[in-house]
Amino acid sequence: MQVASSKISFLRPTASKPELPLFIFLPAMDGTGKLLRSQLSSLSTAFDIRCLSIPANDLSSWDQLSERTINLIEIEQEAAPKRPVYLCGESFGGCLALKIAFNAPELLDKLILVNSATSFSQQPIVKYGSYLTQYLPTYLYQLSVKATLPFLGALGRMELQECQALLKAMQSVSQETAIWRFELMRSFQVSKNQLKNFPKSTLIIVSAADRLLPSISQGKFLVKYLPKAQMVILPNSGHSCLLEVDVDLYEIIRGQ
Repeated sequence: MQVASSKISFLRPTASKPELPLFIFLPAMDGTGKLLRSQLSSLSTAFDIRCLSIPANDLSSWDQLSERTINLIEIEQEAAPKRPVYLCGESFGGCLALKIAFNAPELLDKLILVNSATSFSQQPIVKYGSYLTQYLPTYLYQLSVKATLPFLGALGRMELQECQALLKAMQSVSQETAIWRFELMRSFQVSKNQLKNFPKSTLIIVSAADRLLPSISQGKFLVKYLPKAQMVILPNSGHSCLLEVDVDLYEIIRGQ
């Protein structure tokens, strides 16, 4: 995988295949773009994959993140025009995916949301707990990252190396950046009219055992208002479901 640059960029985790549909992964709050790792072998059989990498010190607004990501997608399309584009956002990346989808629906063929953090502001414990981040001494912030790991994923369903990768990715986020990205998620809003007017096919993937966010209820809300949406429930999965052994994103997409 390519090394992340000092600005928002696309990583190419597998060999480029311009003859295949483009699959763009927007990461969770870690922003590393590296936690799609366990899904790459199956996804790469059908897609040319790009993973958005957001620098650890990036304090961009939603509009800035959206605009820069759209520019990256347009560059990819210029290099290989007319191929389908699948945009997949996980958690924090789900919010960004919706921003992009509403701003530039013509760029996409299919939208995929995985346990999107669009309901962050509706979860009182998570919402108000996130404010504590700004008051913690540095050493307590670092400890808090480890303490939240069981809420971020069903660790018993992950290989040890995936648990370690998740922890490393979260530890890469500075306290200042975490405070900012929590603020972005608290401020995120989506209207029913925006959802109703989105014309493209959407796949909503939610985890029934998500201990961080009410993913099923949020998934039902999104499916209710998105005209061309389907929902898949993963009955035993946690929030970071794409790191789990038994979850195959390509098979889920193909099944729908």
